[in-house]
Amino acid sequence: MQGLANFLDDVMGGFVLVGLSVVIGGLAWALAVLRGWSAGAGLVQRCLLVVTAGAAGLGLAQALKLATKAVVIASSLGELPLAEYASTAQFRAGAARIVLAAALALSARHLARHPQWRAGWGVLVGIAAVILVCGAWLVHGAARLDDRALLMTLTVAHQLAAGVWVGGVVQLLFLWPLRRRDAAAEDFWPIALTRFSALGIAAVGGLLATGIALTAQYVGSWEGLVGTAYGSLVLSKVCLLVVTLGFAYLNFSAGRAWLRDRRSRVADKVSYHVEAETFLLVSLLFLAATVSSQPPAIDIPNLTASVDEVKAMFAPRLPQVRSPAHRQLLEEEAGRFAVVGPVASPAAADWSDYNHNVSGLFLVAMGLVGLLSYVRGFQWARYWPLGFVGLSIFLFFRSDADTWPLGPAGFWESTLGDSEVLQHRTATLLAFALGALETRARTARRSFSQLRYLFPLLCAFGGVLLITHSHTAFEIKRDYLIQSTHLAMGILAVLMATGRWLELRYAHTGRSHANLAGMLAIGAMLAIGLLLMFYREPSG
Repeated sequence: MQGLANFLDDVMGGFVLVGLSVVIGGLAWALAVLRGWSAGAGLVQRCLLVVTAGAAGLGLAQALKLATKAVVIASSLGELPLAEYASTAQFRAGAARIVLAAALALSARHLARHPQWRAGWGVLVGIAAVILVCGAWLVHGAARLDDRALLMTLTVAHQLAAGVWVGGVVQLLFLWPLRRRDAAAEDFWPIALTRFSALGIAAVGGLLATGIALTAQYVGSWEGLVGTAYGSLVLSKVCLLVVTLGFAYLNFSAGRAWLRDRRSRVADKVSYHVEAETFLLVSLLFLAATVSSQPPAIDIPNLTASVDEVKAMFAPRLPQVRSPAHRQLLEEEAGRFAVVGPVASPAAADWSDYNHNVSGLFLVAMGLVGLLSYVRGFQWARYWPLGFVGLSIFLFFRSDADTWPLGPAGFWESTLGDSEVLQHRTATLLAFALGALETRARTARRSFSQLRYLFPLLCAFGGVLLITHSHTAFEIKRDYLIQSTHLAMGILAVLMATGRWLELRYAHTGRSHANLAGMLAIGAMLAIGLLLMFYREPSG
């Protein structure tokens, strides 16, 4: 169960930040955009119901996170020292968050029925503030000897700014469909967009200021930014942030245009951009959660990879299309995992290279055929997603050679006992689902309607898996070099999901925009394929 627990611990960290953001941003939205009790009762009630759901999700995710940590400790020590675990600052802060989240959910639910109760708003803001402050004991700053209070404060301010932005976008997301049955929501939509733009600008400013300060404290050098997991995750956050700000700017421009001429109608595309922005912001939160599980770059100068070593992982080279014998691989496994004097296994490195390179060939071929599907006269190319089904069969047999069906380790034993194997098995199932769903979506007519949106959602989930994917529990240079490629592919998978989602949404407003978004999505898949095709296990 330790493998499942490790995996859940990483994923739950992302859900904790999502729930926290929905709460913080929802309250900021109610006070700054809806203007509290002065707005329409229906709009306030909808806002508070979203806050209630966010608080419930926060409490549940925090409880699962504490439980999975307990499982990891028990698996490592053979028993759970409950009294000692309960006395840690992390447990106490997490338990306090669970209780406070439950109280906030109940209070928000009650306030939704009585939105004119002014004292109730103060209660909600007070509870949310304490929840936010509790998080200061769950971040890197709490374990520092120098500038501890400053770093904890900066991190809380960083989470506050992120929460205002993310939670506000989520509120915009839920406000849009409400317009169809609520005239007040229809009239308020452009007002909400313009009011939130000002709030969002302030949040982004705070996010950048605190982020730069934390990066200077925890990374400390350009080498640490490129050569460690912590630094590369920060760089990835910057890359996704730039793309997200692009969509935010489009929405801001639409709001400004409406202010200049209030008789004009805010385009439907704004809602699609809000959806895309949500995709990217949620991915950013999972990136942030993964950052918190890595040691700061400034603490591991001797384990920092050089720029040349990182560049070598992405350098083009001929793919390996010959695999070592499975028997040879198993014979070398004992030496590779020896506690004392481990010996590198050439067969294991070649086996891994072959798996990655062939998977890359699958994706590159699918990407090229996929691009043909946008050319008139190549209708057969719409079946390109079937390549995912073939890829899943290949991964099922090849991803973990020492486990069932090829190796001696049992299926459930290896799946629940090793987080890496669990993530590989999840990726295999995901590839099969992607192929089946997207083939149906691209070849069916109207009968597949809403299910076609599962493909970008699963792509985004796959991207999150790659972002949180790790090969060991400790920061070792060799494992970081491997992780760097997975991280790059995770970011591209999120961009692929965003592009495909926009393609489906743009189909209602203009074919040219839809085709462009679709080709960008397939371009991201091609880039993933090239990374896999050039992959080589780092030496040493």
